[in-house]
Amino acid sequence: MEKKAYINPYVAGVFLGFVLFGAFALTHSGLGASGAISRLQVAATDVVAQPHVDRVGYFAAMGGGDRHPLDHSSVLMLLGTFAGGLASAYRNRRLKVEICKGPKISNKKRLIYAVLGGILMGYGARFARGCTSGQALSGGAVLSAGSWVFMFSVFIGGYLMAYFVRRLWN
Repeated sequence: MEKKAYINPYVAGVFLGFVLFGAFALTHSGLGASGAISRLQVAATDVVAQPHVDRVGYFAAMGGGDRHPLDHSSVLMLLGTFAGGLASAYRNRRLKVEICKGPKISNKKRLIYAVLGGILMGYGARFARGCTSGQALSGGAVLSAGSWVFMFSVFIGGYLMAYFVRRLWN
């Protein structure tokens, strides 16, 4: 079985635009995952420390009292994104477990760096009031100056960091 070719990025961009428009029309909010991740964290906290959720303002706004933190469209969008990605990978014969890395780095180091990077990105997403997809797609679509500054910073930071880590991939 041969892998199927990737979709043309311009066609994919048009489809993504329609998805973003649909998200605004149906949920009155854009795309993004960090809000749903926060809701999952509040739901987990609610299981082990329900009085804490009721007292802390940030948690209480999502899951305090009779509110359920998972009762939000962003959670369904996160689950749908995950399921859609799995379905697409399976359909296009790309579903497999692998560790992508260069030859000069061990699997253990790569996984440690991936976890640390994920933690930093998660913290950064909450600090920036949205994840990369939420900031770039949803914020950029409504011409939010903060979203544009965020995305230019992401690209500049990525290019600067690539200079230092490029040797690990060659």
